[in-house]
Amino acid sequence: MAIIIEGFSPFQGEHCETTTMGNLLQFAGVRLSEPMLFGLGQGLGFIYWDSKGMDFPFIGGRVKQDELAACLASRLNLTIKVQETSSVEKAWQNVQAFIESGTPVGLKLDSYYLDYFTNKVHFAAHYAVIYGMDDEYAYMADTRQQGTLLKTRLTQLAMARNAKGPMSSRNRSFTIEPVRTHPPLEPAIRTSLRNNAHDYLNPPIRNIGNQGILKMSKEILKWPSRSKNLEHDLCLTALLMERAGTGGALFRNLYRDFLKECVDLLGDPNIEQAYLAFTEIAPMWVNVSSAIDLAGKTGNLQELNQVSKLLLEIADKERVAMEFLCD
Repeated sequence: MAIIIEGFSPFQGEHCETTTMGNLLQFAGVRLSEPMLFGLGQGLGFIYWDSKGMDFPFIGGRVKQDELAACLASRLNLTIKVQETSSVEKAWQNVQAFIESGTPVGLKLDSYYLDYFTNKVHFAAHYAVIYGMDDEYAYMADTRQQGTLLKTRLTQLAMARNAKGPMSSRNRSFTIEPVRTHPPLEPAIRTSLRNNAHDYLNPPIRNIGNQGILKMSKEILKWPSRSKNLEHDLCLTALLMERAGTGGALFRNLYRDFLKECVDLLGDPNIEQAYLAFTEIAPMWVNVSSAIDLAGKTGNLQELNQVSKLLLEIADKERVAMEFLCD
């Protein structure tokens, strides 16, 4: 017998964690745009992640997984309840109880195992919402790119939840309690802007934030000697930067649109300067991923030299923009 949560209406989003939070918040009575969710969650970041165990470096444009949802809940004075367990059986019981009581549940997953993912790449920090189930399938709400409302076999869902590896969690699930009111947006926005800018400009290690972009500018010249299959690695990197739920331009489109909402709400000239900067920065990131993709497809490694220079320009523009937001 199928159990589908009554009144569940999907949130249309580009990025998996903000889409998941949008679904949970909307059901709990809080309606905000995806850019606003991303900005309030202090989502903008950068990471150049490389280690001996990795085949090729990973380029990320947002803060560490799980932090966005936690920060967003904190900004809006919401109660987010997180459950983790190493037991597959207990993990399912945690979810089933909520579904039966009429509460949708956010899940952290390795997208590789989900039936509806056609691009089979292991990524253990994908988020989606389960809003129903039957004896064989889980009914899921995911990003617009994936198809919004989908289903996957319960056996596959269990594997996706229990996956090990980088960025994975132990069958993580989370819910949000319904709210009648949430605090005024202006102070929440200002706090998020300042904190995100400060963290971006003052990273704990050099491969994160503004310094991470400078590091990528140097390291990208070494990529040809770093790769065993350069065409595959470059084209996949470009795809992940532009189309893997980033909203385009490595999350800069989302942050630009967040800043525009902030300008419209607050009329602050410093925020407006940052917004204008990101209208220039976002297309530059598209140029970065396009050039990396072209280098992969043509073998013309001069493209990587151009990217290296472009990254220095981007780092400078983002530093200036974030300095406006620190004030």
